[in-house]
Amino acid sequence: MRVPARLLPFPAALAASALLTGCFATTEATGTDAGERVRVAMMQPPRSGLSPLSDDAFKLSRWSTAETLVKLDADGDARPALATEWKQSGRSWTFTLREGVTFHDGTELTAEAVVRSLTKAAGASPKPRILDGVELTVEAVDAATVTVTTAEEDPLVPQRLSSPQLSILAAKAYRGKTVNPVGAGTGPFELTRVNGTSSAALDRYDDYWGGTAKAPGIDVTFVPDGTARAAALRSGEADIVEAVPVSQAALLDEDLITEVPMPRTNTLYLNTEKGAFENPALRAAAREAIDAESIVKGVYEGRADVAEGLLGPALPWASGLREPVRRAKAGDPDGRTITIGTFTDRAELPEVAAALQQQLQKAGFRVKLEVREYANIESDALAGAFDAFILSRATVLDSGDPAAYLYSDFASDGSFNISQLADPAVDKALHKAGATPTGDARRQAVIDAEAAVLATDAAVPMLHERVIQGDAADVVGAAHDPRERELVTLDTHVK
Repeated sequence: MRVPARLLPFPAALAASALLTGCFATTEATGTDAGERVRVAMMQPPRSGLSPLSDDAFKLSRWSTAETLVKLDADGDARPALATEWKQSGRSWTFTLREGVTFHDGTELTAEAVVRSLTKAAGASPKPRILDGVELTVEAVDAATVTVTTAEEDPLVPQRLSSPQLSILAAKAYRGKTVNPVGAGTGPFELTRVNGTSSAALDRYDDYWGGTAKAPGIDVTFVPDGTARAAALRSGEADIVEAVPVSQAALLDEDLITEVPMPRTNTLYLNTEKGAFENPALRAAAREAIDAESIVKGVYEGRADVAEGLLGPALPWASGLREPVRRAKAGDPDGRTITIGTFTDRAELPEVAAALQQQLQKAGFRVKLEVREYANIESDALAGAFDAFILSRATVLDSGDPAAYLYSDFASDGSFNISQLADPAVDKALHKAGATPTGDARRQAVIDAEAAVLATDAAVPMLHERVIQGDAADVVGAAHDPRERELVTLDTHVK
């Protein structure tokens, strides 16, 4: 039986029930194989029509419908996927494609298809963040070989090509003004239908090069409300629930949830370009006012780790390389008014915002909060519309290497520079980290870049999250991936 003994408090149960009504309608598989489809409740609806050139790419990856030339192992090293081998010669990397791969529309994987997908990504505006600061060109050597060349020698090209935003899709995906992944991937599941921001359906692709998936299909429902997602697991309306809020985890049977430390940091980004936090002394005052430990205990109920830096325990090498950082001396806020933005999609963030409001007001700031759904607030955050912004940010999401995240968020030309930071010392450290070969030297360069960012107080890391995923008792083989790239795999099924 899927329903645990502990139930929601009555008012919360009523609210969740109302939110769930009609959300998890059963979808009939288009194939003839018997078997139970996997029902998934996901947190964030698509932002860009499931275009792989946006963050929606990670949904395609988690559904095992779109694939990349390489994938990452648990240590973040590149391993074969659609490419079986690669070699470097200066600025160029040559990749040999896997034989016998077909797209979901029946066309074959060729070098021409790879060139098309990667060239489209490299020329996108904005670029996929894994390509921030990277000039990349792709050429076909022959039908089964491609060469990727960068403007500067780049030791991370294979890791970059593992980003779901660089998925390889069939030609049909690129016929319109936007990239449409429906029926265009290479994974074990074919995306067959997308219902706006409410749901999506995938069917098993029987000609998958890696074998036959155990589940006949996947039915996805987008449920931004965390209480509703948890209720879906409790009621048996969902088989897999991503991002169970901390407040709901205690109400679920412990056997149904898995808690995994992840490379995700809850950070307060401070606008260095204008407003109160253009002043380094006031940024320092905000940093000193924040009590992260009380937020971990009060909001996250101890299911998180207090941050020592931007990189957390999911990267165990980071703490051993850190040295004390010299920062500006705190000034007097003297009643300056600041506006902090955040979003509702992660249920804890509005609570974090309320806690920060109290802490900063106690330090002498006047604090206003602006809280919306992420899709409705991201553009304002990137445009510098707030004095500060609370973000739950994955630090190695794309390449398995944090240099790309640091560049994206803190370089002068970074595509996700919410702090509006433009600091020559930071830029220099970021470029050095990105150019250093993989290994111990690169890890040290990354920590040096982190220190350069922290010295500016452009970002105040507060805590490192742990992902809480809910799996029904009869689910087998669901992935528990700290990088949030895998969820339903070839082996995932419902007993």
